[in-house]
Amino acid sequence: MAINQNHLFEDLDGVKCAIVEKNATQSRIDFLKPLLELNGFVVIVVGSPPPKGAPAAVPLDVASPEPVIAASPTTFTIGVTDVRFNSTNAIFGRVLKTKDNRIVTLSYWQQKENISEDTVPYFEK
Repeated sequence: MAINQNHLFEDLDGVKCAIVEKNATQSRIDFLKPLLELNGFVVIVVGSPPPKGAPAAVPLDVASPEPVIAASPTTFTIGVTDVRFNSTNAIFGRVLKTKDNRIVTLSYWQQKENISEDTVPYFEK
């Protein structure tokens, strides 16, 4: 059981995993999966369940007997098999590296920057 909401665990495809991110889009998976695998983690991605408050299917045309379900974006849950992993600790502990051997910063992790430029730790600024 997780101590707090920053260190969650779940069974993904029958494997106990530390949750990296929930409700991630495909573009987020394309960014995080290679980054985590480069740092030696085994990544498991599964589809997220639909939200509990999803509206019921409603027919658009009264003459049509078939209900039409509103299209919703598909989201995923990303996890790593190393249950000791915590993304917050990994980022601020300067543990993760990019493919060009730069340290992953918070802005890079959040995809606000294309290149991880931080050379000075956050606590020295």
